[in-house]
Amino acid sequence: MPLFTIGISHHTAPIEIREKVAISQSEYSNRVRELCALPGIEEVVILGTCNRTEIYCLSTAAGQSELIEWVRQSSAIPASELDQHLYQHEGEDAARHLIRVASGLDSLVLGETQILGQLKDAWQQAHDAGGLGRVLNRLFQHSFNAAKSIRTNSGISDHTVSVAYTAVVLARQIFGDLTTKTVVLVGAGDMIQLCGRYLRDHGIANLLIVNRSLAKAEELAAEMGASALTLDQLDQALPRADILISSTASPEPVIRKSDIKAALRLRRHRPMFLVDIAVPRDIDPAVSRVKDVYLYTIDDLQQVVDENMEQRSAAALSAASEVDDAVTGFMRWLSGIRVSRTLKRIRENSHEFEQELTEWALRKLEAGQDPSEVLSQMTRTLTNKILHLPSKRLREAAENQDYEVLKAADRIFRKEQQENEE
Repeated sequence: MPLFTIGISHHTAPIEIREKVAISQSEYSNRVRELCALPGIEEVVILGTCNRTEIYCLSTAAGQSELIEWVRQSSAIPASELDQHLYQHEGEDAARHLIRVASGLDSLVLGETQILGQLKDAWQQAHDAGGLGRVLNRLFQHSFNAAKSIRTNSGISDHTVSVAYTAVVLARQIFGDLTTKTVVLVGAGDMIQLCGRYLRDHGIANLLIVNRSLAKAEELAAEMGASALTLDQLDQALPRADILISSTASPEPVIRKSDIKAALRLRRHRPMFLVDIAVPRDIDPAVSRVKDVYLYTIDDLQQVVDENMEQRSAAALSAASEVDDAVTGFMRWLSGIRVSRTLKRIRENSHEFEQELTEWALRKLEAGQDPSEVLSQMTRTLTNKILHLPSKRLREAAENQDYEVLKAADRIFRKEQQENEE
């Protein structure tokens, strides 16, 4: 079964499409099991981030069709529309794509480091859900190691700008000095933690952490020197928010237009800067139409990201050859697995013929037949049995003009002496 990847990302689709395809953490295990149960599908890892949803698997051609149909059905997007945004990779291209993703070469912010942790989380979740097997486990471990080496040698992460950092940079461009502003962070995941650290480094004194779990909010608040509230207390936090950055795992918006309008009244319409870096979105898109509100989604951060792309692009070019080497190393291992399986089948078939003919020969000898005749007939029969299927396949290849198979067979069955003569 070849490697197969299907996905959607910031390269191919706007956030309105990506959020409909996103798979929540609560659904992860069930989704992996659903995919593993599809005909022709083996080994499954799902990667879900704010910028991409990707499925890695081993799949037959029929299994690929099943998987594509599953993605269509689960997204509730018309196939004619969804197919415009999907991308697919098979075999070596699938391995190359994963290594590029792990290295930050395919990220919205080139060289960002958060994706590697997200990939490791996806690998662990797939393992816990029973989706990992020998091939994908090796591929992901290989990609983790390759990513570390590529980042170090290329320098692509020396001046990396994560999406979280970009959100803070944008806030600083709008407000200038952030030290007098009150910032509300909604959520307590990796993105919010990064934002909190960047904000602290920029001298933010008034920081509020709002999260569904108070314990998690308090834990992060203690680290940041912030205050903690629960999501049920969001109405108390919003009027204080000069800047709000939200990234939860909620499948529905947690901040609605009515919430923001109520907060603005209490703020006497002092402007609010809102950044929604969640997929699906945390902030109702209708909020963008409210006066005195500046709402940015993760896609809007691209402009800030582009300002720093030139330097990192040069580093990405220097990483290309190392990506090639990493792909070659994995494909060599995968080819070795396939060869081992082929050799195992050859040996099993040969031993089966050997056992069958040995028993036949013993019966003939016990019946008093001439040993030399029995031995001669046994060797002829064994040769014919071993060569029957390869001969059949070679004739089929000749009829189909499959010259690659004919060339490979000629090389396999050529004697060493004949190779030396040529």
